[in-house]
Amino acid sequence: MSKVTVQEVHEEDAAAGADRRRSARADLIVRVDYSTVDEIFSEFTRDINEGGLFIETEKPSQPGTEVMMQFHLPATDERIETVGVVVRVSTGDASMPSGMGIEFEELSHDDRKRINQIIRDLRSSRPGR
Repeated sequence: MSKVTVQEVHEEDAAAGADRRRSARADLIVRVDYSTVDEIFSEFTRDINEGGLFIETEKPSQPGTEVMMQFHLPATDERIETVGVVVRVSTGDASMPSGMGIEFEELSHDDRKRINQIIRDLRSSRPGR
């Protein structure tokens, strides 16, 4: 695994973090099984896009931590397996749950396309759009 340099996003910048995202996100609930060098976890994400996801957890890993993940997207039986890096941590408040933002490092082109398509489908199926 390669070492990655990550600029930590401080908590006071968390609200501005959404503006830094390069890809639109969709609200859906997906269980994510993930592991670090030391531990294995199973948590949920409601915030995913082709570039990364936000895992809601009371015990987030430190920025720069490499995370191996696997999850199933809605309407598919295929499992996505990828590696990412924690790029920000939130201790939570009224507007955001505690957890960690993870940027995908190793995601196949096909998996990126699948995630993007599901996000588009979810957005087009929302009322008023």
